[in-house]
Amino acid sequence: MSEDILKEFKEQIVYRLDESTRMISISFDKLSEEDIWKRINDSSNSIGNLIIHLCGNMTQYVIASLGNKDDNRDRDEEFAMQSGFNKKQLLEKLQITVKEVKTIILNLSEIEYLKQRDVQGFNFSGIGIAIHITEHYSYHTGQIAFWTKQINNKDLGFYDGMDLNIKNK
Repeated sequence: MSEDILKEFKEQIVYRLDESTRMISISFDKLSEEDIWKRINDSSNSIGNLIIHLCGNMTQYVIASLGNKDDNRDRDEEFAMQSGFNKKQLLEKLQITVKEVKTIILNLSEIEYLKQRDVQGFNFSGIGIAIHITEHYSYHTGQIAFWTKQINNKDLGFYDGMDLNIKNK
């Protein structure tokens, strides 16, 4: 892999992580403290659960695996929680986790990106892990945005001030 390709890959992963964090922050601004732990039914997760789950997933896949730290994740607990953090604490936990993940992503060597690892019962290269956490984060960001729209019946304004109808050149 050329150095330029690896640099571009890292920058794109970080950009996507920042985009999801931005969208979740906007969603949080539109939610009350009570909204954070609401569940629409028994088989759904609250936004609080999704944030704890995202932190657990990124910690297991990147911080523990790529960062060579112990894997202490309790995935079932991420979904069992019904309280324990307020909005500010959840957003801070997410931001701290994403910051650590970005540091690891940006500093990982080509050899480490190509190395295979067993994570959560799957075998992925470092590239596969980076792609996984990015798409997983994006997936749950969409759920949080959808849930926020359902609660408030308002557009979230993720792209306010931008003309998204500009044609490609």
